[in-house]
Amino acid sequence: MTESDPRLSLAGRAARADGVSPLNEASRIAITAGEPPRVDRTVEREGGLVATAYAVGDAPVELFVDPSFRRAGLGRGLLDAVLDDGETRFWAHGDLPGAKHLAVAADLQAVRTLLVLSRDALVPLPDERPVEGITLRTWRDEDAEALVAVNARAFASHPEQGAMDGADLRARMAQPWFDPEGLFIAERDGTVVGFHWTKREGDVGEVYVVGVDPSAQGLGLGKALTLRGLHHLVAAGVTQIDLYVEGDNVPALATYEGLGFTESARDVMYARS
Repeated sequence: MTESDPRLSLAGRAARADGVSPLNEASRIAITAGEPPRVDRTVEREGGLVATAYAVGDAPVELFVDPSFRRAGLGRGLLDAVLDDGETRFWAHGDLPGAKHLAVAADLQAVRTLLVLSRDALVPLPDERPVEGITLRTWRDEDAEALVAVNARAFASHPEQGAMDGADLRARMAQPWFDPEGLFIAERDGTVVGFHWTKREGDVGEVYVVGVDPSAQGLGLGKALTLRGLHHLVAAGVTQIDLYVEGDNVPALATYEGLGFTESARDVMYARS
């Protein structure tokens, strides 16, 4: 992550202190690309940015304060200001004690939980099992339109992932970590019906997105795609594999727990009703 933008520099300082970034990937990409924000309130001290509340598009607000300037009311002041602006939803990445305290003080309620699950990459994986009638292969440039379409159907009810369009796809593929050999496509009779997009940064791998078209659900394709990506990440030499999953997605949680994943962190969305 480049830290030339003051918001990214501030996020980097917060992440080093807290062990979790206060900005999600979509926000970092938007800031780097210079996308106009919907919310961009800031606090400066001694000529430098020390606190900000940021949101792009229709995303919830991400609010964070420099570790050296905390416990001075800056966070609560920003929170009150954006609430007065009409904002009602806020991400608390890591659900840290300070965020919980602010949420309680402002009468915000937890309305969504995004779990971070992790597994030791050195623990043996189950063998891959083919799915009848399905071919798994790596990404080709001509898959872009089909992948976006499958993603939209697979995540029709997901507030962020389901909105990915061609521009979002290209922006993600422009990131330094993108590896076409780590993006797996499932085909049935020449039609794309699923994908597993893996991510690797240093020694940490990620189950970035697993999407299965509704027409191909119930075949075990999600698990087959997941295993293909996990074996790829292990072969690439990662030592830990992470993934994000909705806290109320019981089938996905069962699948991932069966593959040795356990909760390592959580993001919580707080909202005012």
